Amino acid sequence: MDGSPPALPIDWPLPGHDPKDIHILVVDDQEIIRMALLRTLRKHGFTCSEASDAFKTLEMLDSARIDLVLSDIRMPGMTGLALVKAVAHRIPDIAVVMVSSMDNTEMAMECLRHGAYGYVLKPFKTNDILIAVAAALRRRMLELDYRDREAILARRVQEQTLEIKASRDEVALRLISASEHRDNETGAHVRRIGLYAAEMGRLLGWDEERIETVQAAAPMHDIGKIGVPDRVLQKDGRLTEEEWIIMKTHTTMGANILKDSTVPFIRMGASIAACHHEKWDGTGYPLGLSGEMIPIEARITCLVDIYDALIHRRVYKTPWTEPEVLAYLKDNSGKLFDPALVRLFFDNLPRFREIMLAHPDQYAEPEIP
Repeated sequence: MDGSPPALPIDWPLPGHDPKDIHILVVDDQEIIRMALLRTLRKHGFTCSEASDAFKTLEMLDSARIDLVLSDIRMPGMTGLALVKAVAHRIPDIAVVMVSSMDNTEMAMECLRHGAYGYVLKPFKTNDILIAVAAALRRRMLELDYRDREAILARRVQEQTLEIKASRDEVALRLISASEHRDNETGAHVRRIGLYAAEMGRLLGWDEERIETVQAAAPMHDIGKIGVPDRVLQKDGRLTEEEWIIMKTHTTMGANILKDSTVPFIRMGASIAACHHEKWDGTGYPLGLSGEMIPIEARITCLVDIYDALIHRRVYKTPWTEPEVLAYLKDNSGKLFDPALVRLFFDNLPRFREIMLAHPDQYAEPEIP
């Protein structure tokens, strides 16, 4: 004899797992039953512990690694069914098999509904116990493996989603950079526009996907300026009436650049490019839309773009003070801006101020004489 435990009477369902590494807790208020179960399980190589009631069982589960609980149903204080319910949140980390002298189908089904993996009637045969234990351990192994695979898959999906979002943001910023270089806007400005717009969406209760979409889309509002001639776009001083007409075409040019895309943030970008110069009172361009006829993403972008442009230095202007900017926004609520969005902005001003301070312009602009 080599001293190894007798072979199990069934095919061992856990290849690569030694029975001695499986810790089984036997729970029964009758010592004679516990001893019989412990003797059978230890004979076949399992590591075992015992408890005389459910309360002791819960204490042991908190202090030791247990793979399977083999429990009686009828016990004083707390029944086996109550024990199953108490440990249900730990399944499949812990498998539970019930042992009972009650041939009660309803009780058996109740135990199974609450997470028990098996149900063995007393008086039991050795094979009945071993088969129930082996089946429960195999199911536990499969459920743990499935959970691990789900976790790995979820992590991979999250990683791929982050890669896609990063690629999306890079595409958007590279598209935007073409117009930035031509009208002297800063990269920090367009990033702030996206963050402001996302914050407005969050305050409006939008779902995360829509928030991320507007964050990527709003910075593309002026992409149409790539088609405006330098003599107009970079002119020092006031534009003539003819030049102003040309400048206004950046809205429709931007929409044409981005139109017909199947990508949500580009499609929203087309809507913002087309409508971010429309005014709440209908006096804007290019279509003279008013009120809620203007897409909300364009109304948001109009508000946060003007806020950011006024409060920062540009080659053509000194920065306004915050009180001056806020007074302008308030004075133009219901004229240029959606009044509900203005109220939302003012009610949450510290959030927008925080975004502004966290993303300053990255280069010093020339002093204005």
